Amino acid sequence: MAVEKVNSSSSLAEVIDRILDKGIVIDAWVRVSLVGIELLTIEARVVIASVDTYLKYAEAIGLTASASVPAAY
Repeated sequence: MAVEKVNSSSSLAEVIDRILDKGIVIDAWVRVSLVGIELLTIEARVVIASVDTYLKYAEAIGLTASASVPAAY
């Protein structure tokens, strides 16, 4: 993936449009411990993208196949 450099300043609308077009993933892992005792562990993955972008990549890795099959009762 190539990195594009833009010399002019971008407006907020352009930044949001680019994020929704390409998508962004924020991955965080936090562990809080006191005197060797683990008190709290948080793992989070946040994906921000447009529905069209999400469906395009979800279909590419096979995530949409199970969503299209109706559940058996």
